[in-house]
Amino acid sequence: MRLYNTLTKKVDDFAPSNDNIARVYSCGPTVYNHAHIGNLSSYVASDILHRTLKLAGYNVQRVMNFTDVDDKTIRGSAAAFPDLDPMDALIEFTSQYEEIFRREMREIGNLVDEVQFARATENIPEMQWLITELLRMGIAYVADDGIYFSIAEYSKTRKYGQLSKIELASETKSRINNDEYDKDTAADFALWKSEKVGEPAWDFVIPQGAEPYGVQNFRGRPGWHIECSVMSVDNLGQPFDIHTGGVDLIFPHHENEIAQITAGDRPEMMANFFVHNEHLLVDGKKMAKSANNFYTLPDIVAKGYDPLDFRMLVLQSHYRKSTNFSWENLAAAQNRRRNWRNIAELRWQVVDSGDDGQTEIVNDLLNQAKEALLDDLDTPQALKHLDAAIEIFAPSNVNHLALDNLIRFVDDHLGLRIAESTPDISDEQKSLITQRQTARDNKNFETSDKIRDELLEQGIEIKDSSVGSIWSRK
Repeated sequence: MRLYNTLTKKVDDFAPSNDNIARVYSCGPTVYNHAHIGNLSSYVASDILHRTLKLAGYNVQRVMNFTDVDDKTIRGSAAAFPDLDPMDALIEFTSQYEEIFRREMREIGNLVDEVQFARATENIPEMQWLITELLRMGIAYVADDGIYFSIAEYSKTRKYGQLSKIELASETKSRINNDEYDKDTAADFALWKSEKVGEPAWDFVIPQGAEPYGVQNFRGRPGWHIECSVMSVDNLGQPFDIHTGGVDLIFPHHENEIAQITAGDRPEMMANFFVHNEHLLVDGKKMAKSANNFYTLPDIVAKGYDPLDFRMLVLQSHYRKSTNFSWENLAAAQNRRRNWRNIAELRWQVVDSGDDGQTEIVNDLLNQAKEALLDDLDTPQALKHLDAAIEIFAPSNVNHLALDNLIRFVDDHLGLRIAESTPDISDEQKSLITQRQTARDNKNFETSDKIRDELLEQGIEIKDSSVGSIWSRK
């Protein structure tokens, strides 16, 4: 298996560093709202990585975080539950969006139940331990509004900028207190923020040994970057195998994660591979609320599309190239998925035609699709091979074993849920189809048209072929 590694800037051969277990950390959502479709495309990319690691024969241990305490969740919880204690409001608010996130991940076909989720608020002691270590090593310092990471001190023994190759100024003294940078210059960043009125806060007693600060209580809450450093390494070890996320997280988030966890006498590597997916664009432009092109999954569903149509759209672009979302492109992805489902539904309604070479041809195309996925997750190329396999089948020529193999590959390795979304129709609907065919044979077209319309109201379309009536879902 080969993956593009942001650390080396090239496609490298991948193998787990520990037995046969691939240990993967995926940057997850800040749970203050629905994930927008740009976020969703990133989560599809990391899910395809997860599935392809399994396809390569590896067991996968994957951790994803919930950022449930930061500037956004605090603001959102205070606005949503102004009468609650700040900590209770935060828990109530973020819990709702955690459940929404899990549900939407299932709807777009992701392996939710195979992912270990870690909440920032449940890892505060571990974050405090790491911050104390950074203070002990002199790489963190106390300011009037919190505890900060010193890039200058870190850079005396380590290279800051492993991923982005950012050039540091000769002296870096500026500080950034907000959780997400609004400028592209390296600056000292908050590890811990001092308590503010009306915000949730935790006690943080710095023990002896972290001189010159002595035994003091810096009550407050963690910064954003320290959360992922701790939740990844504490769950997966250091270095773990793969860190995933969107290209927008390379700087400063992932650079700062690396710096915190590799500082001083800690291991020099955080993860052996960093795998980043490109942005999703909307009509060729960056998505923004101000541009009126900002969409979430409910927006897509409201337009009559299935969440799996969006998944197909994402898979049609390589993860290292921008996906261009438009309603026209989504409609094309819907048609592609519909065609696949129509072929899958033949397994319920035509007799096995026997094997005239279909199984061998389909298995060869599936092997080519597998090789495409193992070569840096090339989903567009895999889809082309699968399209070729789909085209082999027709109502008059279906080998059920070959079709079953195709459906299983698509569902297991691309997550498009073809089998699940194409169950057999009811006995009553089958009876109506038989009655319609009898009416047609008797040239009673008024009755056959009436039955056709009745089936259409139930979401079943009928087409006549050389082997009789073929149904598909509307």
